[in-house]
Amino acid sequence: MIYFKLILTAVFWGGTFIAGKFISHTIDPYSAAFIRFLIASFFLILLTVKIEGHLPRIAPNKIWIICLLGLTGIFSYNLFFFSGLKYIQANQASLIIANNPIFISLCAVLFFKERLNTLKIAGLCLSVTGALIVISKGNLFDILALKIGKGELLIFGCVASWVTYSILGKKAMNDLSPIVSVCYSSIAGTLLLFFPAFFKGVFSNMASYQPLEWASLFYLGFFGTVLGFFWYYEGIKQIGPMKAGIFINFVPISAIVLSFFILNEPMTLSLIIGAIMVITGVYITTTVNFKR
Repeated sequence: MIYFKLILTAVFWGGTFIAGKFISHTIDPYSAAFIRFLIASFFLILLTVKIEGHLPRIAPNKIWIICLLGLTGIFSYNLFFFSGLKYIQANQASLIIANNPIFISLCAVLFFKERLNTLKIAGLCLSVTGALIVISKGNLFDILALKIGKGELLIFGCVASWVTYSILGKKAMNDLSPIVSVCYSSIAGTLLLFFPAFFKGVFSNMASYQPLEWASLFYLGFFGTVLGFFWYYEGIKQIGPMKAGIFINFVPISAIVLSFFILNEPMTLSLIIGAIMVITGVYITTTVNFKR
């Protein structure tokens, strides 16, 4: 049953790119992110109380790290996410973001003194090259000429935000459980998003949102954030982080398939080649142990 849940989690996370694409042209990024995490925070509070028995008290010296988690993983990540999806296809965005583990591994080398073996270096190079093929649509010389679009740069902002969030999260989870860290960072991010969303007229604009937009926002908040997170960590608990982590490789695959059938986004040769390289590189990098 847990394997089925992990497959569904990958599908849910792949679907966030499609839901994000649906609303990227009609709802401003601040409002979309605020409503997404207002929904997510509500359910995360309920989930945290269910798992922990109560909402744990946060020590005063931990408030700053929670605020930074909200600023990076919620506020800036989603601002880049919704803004980037205005300009590029959902399938391209999913493959760029699929490189998150690659850059987290590089940061582990830089900040935590981890060591890379030859196979991991090969995985890093393979994945990054695959992402460059996707970004350049097969014309790598465009990268050398700095012909990178605005959408690609914005989605790279997602990667930078998530890598920072992950590094900060490693520090936060020395004292807090994953569910508590995510719950409080979601609340912090929602509070940070409130003011720009308010000035963008989020409350006055809600009445004009169409059913598809509300469905997309609920999907992003509940299925893409809360349920996906809960099942993923359930998987880590039952079968271990390595086996559970393998299922993350299915996220860009599900995004590509869903975007093809739902958004009619084409599966080009460069996209397929890039996807194979990215997924293979991420698999090699995240499943081979570091040498210490």
